Amino acid sequence: MHRNKDLYLFLERKAKDLTENWYLQLDKKNSSGVYASSDPETIETLKKQNYDFHLHFFRIFIEDKETFGNNFEEWVISIARDENHLRTPTHQIIREFMVTRGQHLDLIHEFYRLHKDTIAPEMLDLWNREIITAFDQVILKVTEEMHHFSNRKLQAQQEMINELSSPVILLNDTTALLPLVGDIDTNRAKLILENTLRECTEQDVDLLFIDLSGVIIIDTMVAQQIFYLVEALKLVGVETVISGMRPEIAQTAVQLGVSFNARTTATLTQAIRTSNRISIN
Repeated sequence: MHRNKDLYLFLERKAKDLTENWYLQLDKKNSSGVYASSDPETIETLKKQNYDFHLHFFRIFIEDKETFGNNFEEWVISIARDENHLRTPTHQIIREFMVTRGQHLDLIHEFYRLHKDTIAPEMLDLWNREIITAFDQVILKVTEEMHHFSNRKLQAQQEMINELSSPVILLNDTTALLPLVGDIDTNRAKLILENTLRECTEQDVDLLFIDLSGVIIIDTMVAQQIFYLVEALKLVGVETVISGMRPEIAQTAVQLGVSFNARTTATLTQAIRTSNRISIN
């Protein structure tokens, strides 16, 4: 343990030089993302992240594994959620971890050479194994966190897109329009059902025009979801009129035996004109 403390203090003193040397040897021409940036602020942040990594990592020699892992967690998450790193190819991030690992192993050997008369060779092997194992775990943790964070971000963006692509637009105090555009898969159909019910209830809508003129294909599951939407709207007191249904979609609905159980018109204009429950100013 005494030697571990000496090694830690030796490594800590080298941390600044490690960061500067690492950035100097960085192959910026063949890199992209954060490693290729010429923005002074981004470069300074990158160096600080690298320096902080050394300070956290070197504590492996003076902390128990649980404490080390917990203290390192914040750094790992900050890197995994950093926009500059998220825009950097994963293989390049792993490559720089490997370069840094080489720096650490070189320093371990330097410390050993300085004190080889008082350090058993077995201790050097132990330190090398600790470095390699810990780096492998950090690399795995960072890439896992980046993957999970990117997926969560992508899912949130997709949900926002789906919600924005199925807006309930008020036409007057009690009448609204739901224009549907593009492909509708099962997941989007479920979101449309949830969003429409919520919006109609919150906005006190009692007549909703569902316009399908921008929808090209509807399969069995989607047709079923639209049927569920019409039925669910009835339960909360909202009448529906479906407009703009393409002939091929109408044929599909007949073949599938799906009845939307709502008034239908050829166009949205016709739906609005024939309704006695909306006034156009």
